[in-house]
Amino acid sequence: MKGIFICIEGLDGSGKSTQAKLLTKKLCKAGYNAVFTAEPSQGKIGKLVRKCLFEKERLPTTVEALLFAADRIEHVKNTVVPALTEGKIVISDRYVYSSLAYQGSAGLDLTWIETINANAKKPDLSIFIDVAPEIVLERLKRKKSVMENLQTQLHVYEIYQKYVARGELKKIDGAKSKKDVLNALYAEVVCFLKKNRV
Repeated sequence: MKGIFICIEGLDGSGKSTQAKLLTKKLCKAGYNAVFTAEPSQGKIGKLVRKCLFEKERLPTTVEALLFAADRIEHVKNTVVPALTEGKIVISDRYVYSSLAYQGSAGLDLTWIETINANAKKPDLSIFIDVAPEIVLERLKRKKSVMENLQTQLHVYEIYQKYVARGELKKIDGAKSKKDVLNALYAEVVCFLKKNRV
């Protein structure tokens, strides 16, 4: 069986991390060999990125984008590709579209962001969990990162919607109950897997 690479995207507070983990468990219960991973990764660069996200001031956006791209290359090499080689379904919480949305929202050219991520493996399926920015900020009870403010999230949301409109991201309504969102997400993924005979 060939491996399948699926990325789950969404605003912070959209439930994407929870849903990506629940999806992985549900697929495993259904007999699929699925594994969960996330970006920023647990590698050296990923840990640095996570630390920087909670500093008082945001890094220069170009530096931020390059760090995310570097972490992604390491993540793909060390985690994603080995799992795919073993025929697993890899579920990633965030991937390239997050860089496009978040660094793009800060004014970086989307084409340049795509260029520095050109060596990142293309996902087989990318899904956007759609929750309005105003709602996600209400959900965030924890300490917010430097990107978690309404102005940034509105722009991030706008960029995500562009990729949905292009057909690059499948959209799932994330405003429903946790169970309903998971069922919709699972249905989308299983439909894709069946079409690809996995």
